[in-house]
Amino acid sequence: MRRKGIDYKWIALSNTTLGMLMATINSSILLIALPDIFRGIDIDPLAPGNTSYLLWLILGFMVVMAVLLVSLGRLGDIYGRVRMFNLGFAVFTVFSILLSITWLHGEAAAIWLIAMRVGQGIGGALLFANSSAILTDAFPPHQRGLALGVNSIAAIAGSFLGLVLGGVLAPVAWRLVFLVSVPIGVLATAWAYRSLRELGQRRPARVDWWGNATFALGLVGVMIGITYGIQPYGGHTMGWTSPLVLGTLAGGVALLVAFCIVEARVEEPMFHLELFRIRAFSAGNVAALLAAMGRGGLQFILVIWLQGIWLPEHGYDFAQTPLWAGIYMLPLIAGFLVAGPASGWLSDHFGARPFATGGMVLAALSFLLLIELPVSFSYPWFALILLLNGIGMGLFASPNSAGVMNSLPPTQRGAGAGMLATFMNSASVLSIGVFFTLMIAGLASGLPDALQSGLVAHGVPAADAARVSHLPPVATLFASFLGYNPIATLLGPDMLGRLPAAQAATLTGRSFFPRLISDPFHSALVYAFAFAIAACLVAAVASLLRGGRYVHDEATVPAGAPIGIEPVEDAA
Repeated sequence: MRRKGIDYKWIALSNTTLGMLMATINSSILLIALPDIFRGIDIDPLAPGNTSYLLWLILGFMVVMAVLLVSLGRLGDIYGRVRMFNLGFAVFTVFSILLSITWLHGEAAAIWLIAMRVGQGIGGALLFANSSAILTDAFPPHQRGLALGVNSIAAIAGSFLGLVLGGVLAPVAWRLVFLVSVPIGVLATAWAYRSLRELGQRRPARVDWWGNATFALGLVGVMIGITYGIQPYGGHTMGWTSPLVLGTLAGGVALLVAFCIVEARVEEPMFHLELFRIRAFSAGNVAALLAAMGRGGLQFILVIWLQGIWLPEHGYDFAQTPLWAGIYMLPLIAGFLVAGPASGWLSDHFGARPFATGGMVLAALSFLLLIELPVSFSYPWFALILLLNGIGMGLFASPNSAGVMNSLPPTQRGAGAGMLATFMNSASVLSIGVFFTLMIAGLASGLPDALQSGLVAHGVPAADAARVSHLPPVATLFASFLGYNPIATLLGPDMLGRLPAAQAATLTGRSFFPRLISDPFHSALVYAFAFAIAACLVAAVASLLRGGRYVHDEATVPAGAPIGIEPVEDAA
């Protein structure tokens, strides 16, 4: 029997890690593949009115996961975590097939892809919400750090591996970006149904419909507000003054407040707010939220930095930059892969606090070094800083997850894991909004003057140069992000056709735009990375305040004790 238990925990680890890896690869695989996908469905993502398609294809998957994680984790507590996890593999695979067989074109195709990505996000949420709880059930307390470390690092590394995979597959055929998950999903679905078994304590309860509704609608409102807040509105560079944005944000916050009121009064709540009385749980969730805030927008900033400036300056055509941006960010993944499992194993023996706190301090240091790095950097220094950032985030992720999960009573592990994942996924979406806002604010202060003077110096009429230079900076960011030639996109073929061939070639060459944007971009970087430094340092403080080594031991909890009973000290 003991031998079977030892064997099973590794089966659970490999199965859940595959699920996390598949979900997170698909959360980022579109970022590099978007130009090929939009060409494949015959739509210009930068045309007026099409920017929302671009944003919802990127963010829709993450928004759906963030909204559903707590609800699906709670359903796992009620109906079985393995059952919900297995369903996640099947749902994810079905929607991957539907994404790959798109037959539509234009706006209809974009809407179809967004809808199917929402369905894929439901599958991803089922996987995310229950994997940590399954591992916590399968592994003894002294090995949970290692298990959750492998799982957490697979999730983080998958988001960066998706960049490379999307860059490799999309130029061959854009449908492969979605089709690649299908054979893995089919095999994983069959394997999960065959090998996983329920070990956790199920707690029959009624579904908290009011709690589910207020939480889901409230979070959707906040996410919609963030998504449209970074888009231009009227004559403004961003939409934070838009009635739609203000209304959805205010409505979302009001519904989340209503959710807390409902949960405090309903007989069978979706999530027990008393769990926040457990110091390790509340501190770990705060730290996870802030760490994800610091990390979430980094991916976008690095892609823009590499694709819009560094790679063109070093001889890469704009069309080639998406793939190479993913390749040049591999040191970040290496840092995660090295530090994650190691810190998980060490935290099992020495506790989560030193590694989670130290990891956040290292991450803050790496952001400071990125600020000090010249925009036209020497790559070995850039790679070392990315490696340091990956190590810092890896040192934090697995001990923090293990500390949170160890503090939970067995009947609340699904809901607790869902809340932890919700904090991280919601923070990632919020972080993208914050990073883009800070980047656009930084660019808006210096880019228009630099762009106008540069265009006039190369023959563009003053009136046309003034009009182009005052376009919202988000258009420039999205063009760089998609691997398009930014100046060619801004000027358009008609205006370029009226210029002398030599001047047009200079403006659309690999050097003009990178040199033009370097100074404004560095100002924007300072804003964005200063925010990341602050988030990481506050996360370090939260990690420091989590308390010592402890594990919730259900054997010591008397019958009828409140959910929020403080976990016992782990003397092991």
